[in-house]
Amino acid sequence: MTSVFGADGKNIPCTVIEAGPCVVTQVKTVETDGYAAVQLAYDETTEKHASAPLQGHFKKAGTAPMRKLVEFPQDFGKELSLGDTLTIEDVFTDVKFVDVVGTSKGKGFQGVVKRHGFAGVGGVTHGQHNRLRHPGSMGASSWPSRVFPGMRMAGHMGNERVKVQGLSVLKLIPENNIIVVKGSVPGAKGSYVILEA
Repeated sequence: MTSVFGADGKNIPCTVIEAGPCVVTQVKTVETDGYAAVQLAYDETTEKHASAPLQGHFKKAGTAPMRKLVEFPQDFGKELSLGDTLTIEDVFTDVKFVDVVGTSKGKGFQGVVKRHGFAGVGGVTHGQHNRLRHPGSMGASSWPSRVFPGMRMAGHMGNERVKVQGLSVLKLIPENNIIVVKGSVPGAKGSYVILEA
C-alpha cells in the first residue's frame, strides 16, 4: 500500500496494481463449450515452468507461457479473438469502481482471540492461571454431550479467497498498465489478484 493526495489535499490510502498486458488464450462460445467466456493469461514465464499441455495451449494462442490463467464472462465491449492483447485502457478507461478478488495472507493456526475476536477469560485473580486467551465453556455436560458443529474455535486462519467490493479507481497509468485503487486489497505484496469492473 501507499498513499496519494486528493484534489482536496487529503491523504488517501491506496494500492497500486499492475493489471496487464493480458493475452487472450481461449475464447469459449455457446456452440462449442455451452457458454460464452474468454480466458486471459498474465505474467510471462519460461517454457520449463509450464506443463506440456499448457505449453501446447499457449502455442495455439501464439504466445509465450504465462503464470496466471483466469476466465471471465465475455462482456469486454468488443469481439476478442485468440492471441489478442488487452491493456488497462481497453477495460478500465471509464470505470469508477472495481471489485478485487485475491487470496488473503495465511496466518496459520490461531486461537479464538485473534481468529474470532473473543475477549478471553478476563481477570487474573480468583485462581485464574494462564487461561487469559482461552475460549471458555463450549457447551453443556450431560446433554448434548458433544460440541455443536460450527462452534467458533481455534484453527487455521487466512489463506482464503476474499472479494473486496466497490473500491474507487483513483488513477490509471496506461503506459505501465497500472491502476491505483483506494484502500487495501487481499493478499501479500506481489500476489495475484483478479479485477472485476
